[in-house]
Amino acid sequence: MRAHLARVDAVIVQAVIAGALSFSHLHDVAAAAGQDGWKAWAYPVSVDLLLVAAWRRMRQSQRAGQAAGGPRLWFLVALAASLGANVATAGLLDLDDVPAWLRVTVAGWPAVAFFGGTLLAHAPHTPEEPAASPVTDAATAPDGSSSGAEGPDHKIRYPADPEPAPEPSAAPATASAPAPAPAPAVALPPALVDRVRAVAEEHRSATGRPADPDAVRTRLGLPPSMTASVAAHL
Repeated sequence: MRAHLARVDAVIVQAVIAGALSFSHLHDVAAAAGQDGWKAWAYPVSVDLLLVAAWRRMRQSQRAGQAAGGPRLWFLVALAASLGANVATAGLLDLDDVPAWLRVTVAGWPAVAFFGGTLLAHAPHTPEEPAASPVTDAATAPDGSSSGAEGPDHKIRYPADPEPAPEPSAAPATASAPAPAPAPAVALPPALVDRVRAVAEEHRSATGRPADPDAVRTRLGLPPSMTASVAAHL
């Protein structure tokens, strides 16, 4: 954390020193061109602020995916003004007798800076998303023009909800599986056969009707699979 703060502090100190030197050079050029008092101090402010504003708007346009030609142009203009003023103080121009073109340039700079700042302030920040157009009743021609005239009673038709997909019909039933064959009769021991016949005879004597094999089996406590065996001995 301390190393990061040290790097940030070094960058800030370097930027302040460079900005102060550039500010002083711009002030000297403006004063030499006939701008005295507070006006000479206002020139470096306008140049440096236009430079920073153009750079910031250029970065915003690039991040938003927009063309940054306008901000880049004003960044180059401000950079040329700042760089030219700094180089002019290196002895290339006699600041005691500046040429007329420099006086004209310095005098016209406020209008240029104001115009550039206004354009940068009113530049769009984010790309505009195309609005979704509703579907209308009029058919659209192949060239993109509408084939029907839209009057005051023209109604907008929005696309209807998609119809639900039909449910898959059940596959036709295949041939039914054959019914399981009845279990073969199990041979009963002779003692059990006598008991089955005795129960059946008792039932016939009591009711006058033949005994039901299932009833006889239930009375004897036999499992359901032995119903056929019981019926075979009735």
